[in-house]
Amino acid sequence: MRTTKGDEARIYNGMPARELGSEGWHKPWSGGNGGNCVEAMKLADGRVAMRQSNDPDGPALIYTLGEIHAFIEGAKSGQADFLLS
Repeated sequence: MRTTKGDEARIYNGMPARELGSEGWHKPWSGGNGGNCVEAMKLADGRVAMRQSNDPDGPALIYTLGEIHAFIEGAKSGQADFLLS
């Protein structure tokens, strides 16, 4: 199920990810970690939902496009390197 603009009000941070459906989730950062990774879905209103792939019924974290942009640009510039040490 893909979300539509009318779904905006019912989509909230921490909602059960299964309520967003099973279609449209991507694993952009999948690696050699046994399939446990972050999955992301672009919502119709431009926000991004993220969930843990090994817990697809768990909570979805909902971020604005600006928040995702800031995180990715920060990670590219090394601002998240502390997470690896």
